[in-house]
Amino acid sequence: MKDPYQVLGVARTASDDDVKKAYRALARELHPDLNPGDKRAEERFKEISAAYDFLSDSTKRAQYDAGEIDATGAAKRRSHARSGAGKGGGGRSGFGFGSGFPFGDNADDILAELMRRRDRGRAQATGGGRGPDIRHSLTVSFIDAAAGAAKRVTLISGRTVDVRIPPGTTDGQTLRLKGQGQAGGGGEAGDALIDIKVESHPFFTRRDLDVLTDLPVSVQEAVGGGKVTVPTIAGKVTLTVPPGSNTGTVLRLKGRGIAGPGGSAGDQLVTLKVVLPDNDAEFKALVDKWGPRHGYDPRAKAGMG
Repeated sequence: MKDPYQVLGVARTASDDDVKKAYRALARELHPDLNPGDKRAEERFKEISAAYDFLSDSTKRAQYDAGEIDATGAAKRRSHARSGAGKGGGGRSGFGFGSGFPFGDNADDILAELMRRRDRGRAQATGGGRGPDIRHSLTVSFIDAAAGAAKRVTLISGRTVDVRIPPGTTDGQTLRLKGQGQAGGGGEAGDALIDIKVESHPFFTRRDLDVLTDLPVSVQEAVGGGKVTVPTIAGKVTLTVPPGSNTGTVLRLKGRGIAGPGGSAGDQLVTLKVVLPDNDAEFKALVDKWGPRHGYDPRAKAGMG
């Protein structure tokens, strides 16, 4: 394998996050679905996947940076190759004709490489050589994340799978699909890691397992009370507004929040917001008549008077 830093286009001093960002950017660019029939893109995708797998292993990366191993993971040994001809009829040509050995005709180096390849072959034959994990991003709506859903996703490998979004999934959470990553060299495949991005909602937010929403109500509903319709993550329900409610009054819809462990569920907390009519002359005249006889000071009640 080539220098993994060069393959991903990052410096040796790059942080783990920088390495991950570079890999994701290249993976999106070289996705098979975006490059159908492009063999070069396919090979580049394999290269960057192998490079990321290598550099994401902190032990391998440290050994590589220290010059202890090469980009294949093989230990480096100091060469004791003799100079000049005499053995093999060509100096360093012993295994140089297509053998794939990255050294001269030193017997110790050749034996070590043969043993390494033999052990790697045995590991692959017995299910070793696990393939690298592949990361994907998936954006879901607030409702799907809160209530749970199933989404069909096309993986970088080109496979299409159904991903179950568990109820209560949070922004930044990672879901693992076992065996859906890159195939290993004769061994098991890695996993597909699905990084979840949850979209914001126009009137829902969450706090742990509770769902929060502000509900506009009219003056009539706030003063006299009444039944109003409220959206929830599972659909619309009816809520009773008590008479004399005010802006800031919080009403609780029990069990209408996000499902938790053991069959438990959060609540939906509804904060009332009293909304005045828009430029209604009759309403203004009514308040002007009522005000002088029933005036009150809300700031004094709040301790600000």
